[in-house]
Amino acid sequence: MKLWQKDIQVQQRVEQFTVGKDRELDLFLAPFDVLGSLAHTRMLHSINLLSDSELALVQKELKKIYGSIPNGEFVLEEGVEDVHSQVELLLTRRIGEAGKKIHSGRSRNDQVLLDLKLFIRSEIQKTVGLITALFEQFQQLSNQHQDKLLPGYTHLQIAMPSSFGLWFGAYAESLADDLIQLLAAYKMSNKNPLGSAAGYGSSFPLNRQLTTDLLGFDAMHYNVVYAQMGRGKTERIVSSALASVAATVGKFALDACVYMSQNFGFISLPDELTTGSSIMPHKKNPDVFELIRGKCNKLQALPTEITLITANLPSGYHRDLQLVKESFLPAFAELQSCLEMTTYLLQHLQIKPNILEDEKYRYLFSVEAVNQQVLAGTPFRDAYRQIGAAIANNTFEAPATLNHTHEGSIGNLCNAEIKNHLDQVLQEFNFGKVEEAFRGLLGE
Repeated sequence: MKLWQKDIQVQQRVEQFTVGKDRELDLFLAPFDVLGSLAHTRMLHSINLLSDSELALVQKELKKIYGSIPNGEFVLEEGVEDVHSQVELLLTRRIGEAGKKIHSGRSRNDQVLLDLKLFIRSEIQKTVGLITALFEQFQQLSNQHQDKLLPGYTHLQIAMPSSFGLWFGAYAESLADDLIQLLAAYKMSNKNPLGSAAGYGSSFPLNRQLTTDLLGFDAMHYNVVYAQMGRGKTERIVSSALASVAATVGKFALDACVYMSQNFGFISLPDELTTGSSIMPHKKNPDVFELIRGKCNKLQALPTEITLITANLPSGYHRDLQLVKESFLPAFAELQSCLEMTTYLLQHLQIKPNILEDEKYRYLFSVEAVNQQVLAGTPFRDAYRQIGAAIANNTFEAPATLNHTHEGSIGNLCNAEIKNHLDQVLQEFNFGKVEEAFRGLLGE
């Protein structure tokens, strides 16, 4: 079944090539296609394109279809082109003529645009929940291990004292900033394209504000041409936000791989969370962190891929946009798995105590020694030369104490302030508005 087909049969090779992976990818969008139809048919009723009885039939069957999706009962039948066609086919089979009316005033172009917007909103909400859980795990470890020192590096050379509190806390704050970018992507996605039809509107007197309200959108894409132009642009912006989160998680995974190596030995995992070698019986490999790193690197390439697919497209719909779905739709699950696994590994991470007692970290405290002389009245340049000479003469003595008090330093992590920053961003998502709208659509 093809919504666009007339009397000419498309050659099978052409059909296979143009459909690509669209059928399997459409299952990601199935619940959102039904939600969109629930809103659209209520709007059609409001402008007298569906009668009271027809609306009741359509709404009842759409809710049944929606309920069949989570348990795997909803499938795209052989010969059915996409999720939109399958929903319309099921309705027409079950309720007859009323099912044929649900496409009035819309095109598959604005249907898929709407499905993508609703899918993105839902997946961002899931992702935000997992980011928040990882943030809280980082902060918990930062507070728990705030007094345990470890070396800080520049150029991969021993530099200055750091701490596990600083290390874990840095990644918590990075995630809090990543949420700002994800919030911007969410706000752009939270606009209703329904009613733009094929990109040029409709001669039906559509009530676009009604569907905007029913679906819990903050606003609509007002200009119908721009609504279509937003496809590709939305995915690019959202993927950039996902890439920002992936960069944070991937960087931590790299740190963890390095710190678990025997040459560092700052952290470890229980044996059951590592893997071994087929010939080296001593190996305990951080494969999970390595795969997290690789997956996050892959996610960071996604914005560029989408940009290159869409960069030279003029306004209006083009089939090239179908290719974006193949990489974009699965990206959420990929990132979500990385977030979940990182949180899980952190819950089992083992910290080595007293790292800086090793002699090789002796000069890590040279800046502390310089600063102590400066605090005692020696000009900085003179103190720098004196400590440098002591190091060269092998007479340097590391200070016995470490005293960092300014905001964000070893002794003043500001974790509460960072948490407050995260909470303020979380409030702006206002996921409750969408949840309430969907409860209204489904009659819950």
